[in-house]
Amino acid sequence: MISRNFKNVLVVSLGFLFLFTAYGGLQNLQSSLNAEQGMGVASLSVVYASIIVSSMFLPPIMIKNLGCKWTIVAGMACYISYSFGNLYPGWYTLIPTSVVLGLGGSPLWSAKCTYLTISGNKQAASEGKKGSDIINQYFGVFFFMFQSAAVWGNLMSSLIFGQDASIADISEEQLQSCGAADCGLNISSNSTTTRPAEKLVWTLVGCYIGVGVLAMLIVAVFLDNIDREQTSQFRGNREPFCRTFLATFRLLKDWRLVTLIPLTMYSGFEQSFLSGEYTKNYVTCALGIHQVGFVMMCFGACNALCSFLFGRLAQYTGRAALFCLAAVTNFCCIIALLFWRPHPDQLAVFFVFPALWGMADAIWQTQTNALYGVLFSRNKEAAFANYRMWESLGFVIAFAYSTFLCLEYKLYILLAVLLLTVFTYPIVEFNEHKNPTPSTKEAVHLNDKEAAQADENKITCQTLM
Repeated sequence: MISRNFKNVLVVSLGFLFLFTAYGGLQNLQSSLNAEQGMGVASLSVVYASIIVSSMFLPPIMIKNLGCKWTIVAGMACYISYSFGNLYPGWYTLIPTSVVLGLGGSPLWSAKCTYLTISGNKQAASEGKKGSDIINQYFGVFFFMFQSAAVWGNLMSSLIFGQDASIADISEEQLQSCGAADCGLNISSNSTTTRPAEKLVWTLVGCYIGVGVLAMLIVAVFLDNIDREQTSQFRGNREPFCRTFLATFRLLKDWRLVTLIPLTMYSGFEQSFLSGEYTKNYVTCALGIHQVGFVMMCFGACNALCSFLFGRLAQYTGRAALFCLAAVTNFCCIIALLFWRPHPDQLAVFFVFPALWGMADAIWQTQTNALYGVLFSRNKEAAFANYRMWESLGFVIAFAYSTFLCLEYKLYILLAVLLLTVFTYPIVEFNEHKNPTPSTKEAVHLNDKEAAQADENKITCQTLM
């Protein structure tokens, strides 16, 4: 019989599975579906810019007042609004809904990470095990289910768009502009990115809205409110607003968090490259938009399986070995993409890159989230808000230059950020090996010191107010 904590992990994971079946499918299609004037990519850039803004103050405030459960439900509602915006895509619908999604995005992810970390520590305490090992397993289970959303969301898009009778043949002349062979800025003029029939778009978006609403209901009905007591105490104590507001920034005093910024930003760079550049400049350009879903299904399936595998394998290999594997895999893929000239005759190759990318992304996602949970266990809300903020900055930068830089230069930038990550991450890992972060149980002895610091902060806040 499964434990109550593990049941909650499954409920959260199932909710995110349904929610990101919708959003993930839409995100992968934006650069091709709404290619006119770069509207789709621009909306994604606004999404992650808004997430940065919300990361600065919303997660600690919402989580401490609403609790993790209801913060997750509210965040899901914000994501669903973006699907409604895609029913009538235009600057006046996509941009406002992108802002709403972004404002809810950081609290959603911070609440999810906080919830899994609390559940992992509780389960570890009840079993007498190491907290980091259980947290790793829980994040592995979560990302196994979460990443499988890419399979279902992309399957829906390919099956529905595959019914379009106006699928165009791709000429050899058009194929010359695919991949890094050409600049990659004029692909939107090719017939391969012709928007599918409006009826099919409405059908797909309607399905996405339905599964998004289902995700909200699953979490609202079945998820336990495990931090209800803490939120009640917080509301009763009425902690000064500015202390909660500044929680995300105060954590930047910790040099470990600052050193992890390149790793966190790289997560945003590599995800945005696959969903924005690979789908448009390789798949849509050479195969057609109706094939994007099938190719990205391969990414989702490999990502899901590897997330589960690496979540359990980490306790035997350690994080460093897995991060090294991810870095080498991405490095080889980037170099290969610089030289590969995509052609429909090489159909299998279109699936190899997403499969390898999915394996690497599984490591970046599971191990980085778990690393934050272990290093900053006493400041979980602020830590995961920082994680989402810096990851989103990677998304914003990548989507922002998407319509201005040639694909070759985008690959070089991705490579440069990867190399910076390889240099900075080991510093944190080496320090953690030499000076392990106290577990939640051990940290209780530090409460007196924290209380004194809290009083000092409270006086400072009152002075500022």
